[in-house]
Amino acid sequence: MADPRPITFLSDYGYEDEFAGVCRAVISQIAPEALVVDLGHAISRQDVLHGAVALANALPFCSPGIHLAVVDPGVGTARRCVAVRVEDQNRILVGPDNGLFTLAFERFGGPVEAVDLDSSAFRLEPVSATFHGRDVFAPVAAHLAMGARLEEAGAPLDPGELIRVDIPVAVIADGQVTAHCLYVDHFGNASLDLDASQIADWGLETGSRIRIAAPDGSFEAIWATTFEDAEPGDLLLFEDSSGSIAIAANGGNAAALLDLAPRCQVDLTPA
Repeated sequence: MADPRPITFLSDYGYEDEFAGVCRAVISQIAPEALVVDLGHAISRQDVLHGAVALANALPFCSPGIHLAVVDPGVGTARRCVAVRVEDQNRILVGPDNGLFTLAFERFGGPVEAVDLDSSAFRLEPVSATFHGRDVFAPVAAHLAMGARLEEAGAPLDPGELIRVDIPVAVIADGQVTAHCLYVDHFGNASLDLDASQIADWGLETGSRIRIAAPDGSFEAIWATTFEDAEPGDLLLFEDSSGSIAIAANGGNAAALLDLAPRCQVDLTPA
């Protein structure tokens, strides 16, 4: 028998409760030899967009395998439970059909095969109305890691029917960028729907000044490569580790200072 496929696990379950640990315990009973990599369990509560961005940012650095993700504000409702194979590298995504996989689909060639897990033979019984992570997604992920075929996990589903989340798109016109905050990390840095190539014609160099119109007013930041390029407390724009432009405060919390939250608008102009 081949070695089990690795499982990655991302959720908004947090670390204070037993939820993430119980999911891992279920996996360990079915696939005790499978490597389980926790990508994080501090996704903003019920924030599907944050989960979608974090998952897409993390997966290129993960071995192809079974990718379990649970950010599920609609748990127990008519939203579907799904497992989806994407075109590139035979990766399989397991979780709620609520748009959480939107950006991962784009990054790995799109979905090519999907199954509905609502009546999966791999579910734990009885299925809780509020904990599908434990009763549906974790056992399905474990069985798939052990070599079960996707079609054994559930009923066939047209990949074209899978839900996508609305991803904000930056608009560039007349020397100004209208961008949007995608998510705020633990440090208060705000990642935008913008990359450096989109503002390449601004000719920014380290120390160049940029005006930011945010929900809490107008601010000035500098273009930086590292945080040390700015004075303590000063705002900076930089290219983060995922390749997105982000707003930060050196030693501070930019999101709190500018009142930034997911999907809010941020206007940028070179000073």
